Amino acid sequence: MNNKLCPCGTGRSYVDCCGALHSGARTAATAEQLMRSRYSAFAVSDEDYLLRTWASKHRPASAGVDASDRWLKLEILATENGGLLQNEGVVEFRAHYVGGVVHERSRFVRENGQWVYVEAQS
Repeated sequence: MNNKLCPCGTGRSYVDCCGALHSGARTAATAEQLMRSRYSAFAVSDEDYLLRTWASKHRPASAGVDASDRWLKLEILATENGGLLQNEGVVEFRAHYVGGVVHERSRFVRENGQWVYVEAQS
């Protein structure tokens, strides 16, 4: 997947974008960057990354990754906070896959200095 575009939609290569986060070479600088990397983790079936970036108090035993799912496109609809110098943020998105769309407002916080996913907001 070295030369392929990142599934998150930035137009960058996977290796230079979310792949660097998945491998641990970098960490997400913003809540939106973490959201994009988590979408990409679903697209490339990286359940370990999804679990590592889930808030410890809310982390399930399994992230529910299904390797047969085909993820098509991520749309970021809105962000609230979640910047470089902030500790909480919300990202609203639509994740398109073959057979449907996930529309969610996700809450993120910093845990031990790293952005993590907390939960979906209603």
